[in-house]
Amino acid sequence: MFLSYLECTESAERLETGHLATVSPSGMPLAARYDLDSAGESLSRETFAARPPGLWSLAELLPLADPSDAVSLGEGGTPLLRLPALGSALGLGRLEVKDEALNPTGSFKARGMSVAVSMAKALGARELAAPSAGNAGGALAAYGARAGLPVHVAMPVDVPLANRIEAEACGAHVRLIEGTIADCGGWIREQCEEQGWFDVSTLKEPYRVEGKKTMGYELALQCGWKLPDVILYPTGGGTGLVGMWKAFEEMRELGWIDGPFPRMVVVQATGCAPVVEAFEQGHEAARVPENPHTVASGLRVPTPIGDRWMLRVLRESNGTAVAVDDDALVAGTREIARHEGIFAAPEGGALVAALRELRARDWVRPEEHVVLFNTGTGLKYLECFQ
Repeated sequence: MFLSYLECTESAERLETGHLATVSPSGMPLAARYDLDSAGESLSRETFAARPPGLWSLAELLPLADPSDAVSLGEGGTPLLRLPALGSALGLGRLEVKDEALNPTGSFKARGMSVAVSMAKALGARELAAPSAGNAGGALAAYGARAGLPVHVAMPVDVPLANRIEAEACGAHVRLIEGTIADCGGWIREQCEEQGWFDVSTLKEPYRVEGKKTMGYELALQCGWKLPDVILYPTGGGTGLVGMWKAFEEMRELGWIDGPFPRMVVVQATGCAPVVEAFEQGHEAARVPENPHTVASGLRVPTPIGDRWMLRVLRESNGTAVAVDDDALVAGTREIARHEGIFAAPEGGALVAALRELRARDWVRPEEHVVLFNTGTGLKYLECFQ
């Protein structure tokens, strides 16, 4: 194992590993740091490329001591697909999508939960809990079942039906809460303190982001170790965004990539756009929006704990942030399905609408290599398309 220590993403304070960890003493997310010199002696980009695709093919750069203890359902290894028809419609010569809908449980959440549940089990957690706007709850339930650990999930009452049924079918105890994922998070915190459950909420423990960072490693491999010019990412809690940036930094230190990093684009819904508003106003942290709402349930995260981390990534990458309304993101979902046969989640559809806006501004130029990250399947959001 090459995991060295945990580091506060704000103060850089170091904490020891080897025990269940949540956030730093200052309440900020923790990042796992590795002995990359030693890890690089065991794993090169050539050996990674030669292994069968999948998240755990990067075991040396993940925190689990023994990869044979991984709680896995075959996550990772998702395709990077050309979008020629949609690209032509948007005036782009090289547009691609990394389709995370092909993960177990139908979304990118499988990556984070595989690593988080593996670590929680290895470090002695007995029951797991998290708030969820939908896909995270289903993924936690599935991986908890795989690990043999009880799972408790709090979801908003208007969560997509497919997500609730999935979590319940996998044996999770589901509590429906009036309000948003923030209200669900408050209930989970209370219960974790009273019941001794371990909270695996977004960025409330340090290892879900380690699963998400594997998207960055896979993308680099699939692009021939030359990163795209622009990445658009639908952003709720933000683990995917910061995870990929962490992967790019690690790969640069390993000597696997050089050249500029992509310009990162946060995409949110106008009804819940705390990161977009903070970026546009030059703030270092997000403010809670009034009456957060959107049909893209994964984007309805009014209080993302990783807001400061996300905003730093946007500014370091010379990126930007875009909010689109619900009509536009549903239309974007229909457009990518009609042009390319990919039935994306509405969060993925939001990227199409945002990209059209960025093309109109000439912020994205015709010759640039652009990658969209579709985070889930539209099959879980059928109510949005009736």
